[in-house]
Amino acid sequence: MNRLPGLDLLRAIAIAWVMIFHSYIIGGWGHYGGVEKIGWMGVDLFFVLSGFLIGSQVLKPLAQAQGFSFTDFYLRRAFRILPVYLLVVAVYFIWPSMREYPGIQPLWQFLTFTVNLLIDVEHNLAFSHVWSLCVEEHFYLLFPVLAWWLARRPSVRKFATVCIAVVVLGMFLRGYIWLHFMAPVKGVDQNSYGNAFLEGIYYPTWSRLDGLLTGVVLAVLRIYRPALWAQWGQRANGVLMAGLVVLGLSIWLFQDRTGFAATLLGYPLLSAGMGLLVMAGACENGVLERARVPGAGWLAMASYSLYLSHKLVFHGVEAAAGHWLDGHGVATFAGYALAVLATGALLHYAVERPFLRLRGYMAGLRSRRSFAGTVPAQAGADAA
Repeated sequence: MNRLPGLDLLRAIAIAWVMIFHSYIIGGWGHYGGVEKIGWMGVDLFFVLSGFLIGSQVLKPLAQAQGFSFTDFYLRRAFRILPVYLLVVAVYFIWPSMREYPGIQPLWQFLTFTVNLLIDVEHNLAFSHVWSLCVEEHFYLLFPVLAWWLARRPSVRKFATVCIAVVVLGMFLRGYIWLHFMAPVKGVDQNSYGNAFLEGIYYPTWSRLDGLLTGVVLAVLRIYRPALWAQWGQRANGVLMAGLVVLGLSIWLFQDRTGFAATLLGYPLLSAGMGLLVMAGACENGVLERARVPGAGWLAMASYSLYLSHKLVFHGVEAAAGHWLDGHGVATFAGYALAVLATGALLHYAVERPFLRLRGYMAGLRSRRSFAGTVPAQAGADAA
């Protein structure tokens, strides 16, 4: 899929929103009228974007009966995800003083992307934001297999059943954990209450599939129902307004972020709102597609490196220059922001881009070898 300016803008908003949120909870230097307190919602926007983009990559060849190469898909993901990730993991374990918190989960959990399932938030919060990457890795691993199975005999009923099952299972698990692990300690032991929320509801993959599922549904609509997608595309700005309304309802519901109603219903509602925004951004006739915000495209391209490294940078700047930066308003923001952007740029250009070029070279080489292998057989057939 070609880059879409509307989706790049949404990705840029998502990464900026998440970093502002983390700056708020770690250093307390970011205050933007309350926006910083709900910046965690940027991760849900990332989930919908990933579901839509990865879903489109997987479903398009299946829908066109071109066949799907699991090897090519997983190699592409490995070249995209692993180089920068492994470098940042190495920094966390080789230089403990760089960590934003002292304690960290065992290395093997980072290498197997199981941190979000096993994390001890009371003692090991360093690099805890990797939880969302773990969720996405589990999605990359399982979704192509499920999509291939569903595409063998396409059925609206079968697809709808899977979608409903994912949403209902997530609601059931979150509700069960809230009632049996959070409710008994609410108002009695706030540490245990907050830990149970993070470990049982916010981080685990099975509780956070709503956004990825929403993105996949959009990809299915775009690929399997192009006429309907085009019809809605003519109303892109209306879809955008509807998304903002649903997002506003989600923000209202999440006023008590760890409450039962938000835990049970908030994530599907928030994902639906983000899904409408992504749909508006992917349509050609909307304001998001036509908007040209300086720097948004670059932020979107560098968002992965920025996401992985920003907490390290926050801590490093705080340790090195926090004594004279903090408390100075614009100067504080500029100091931290410039350090984050510089580090993200370094990782993007020195690590991400070279490996992406290597990925492209290897893909071209594989394609040429495949083509060369088919020429003699075709020539023989022509001669016969």
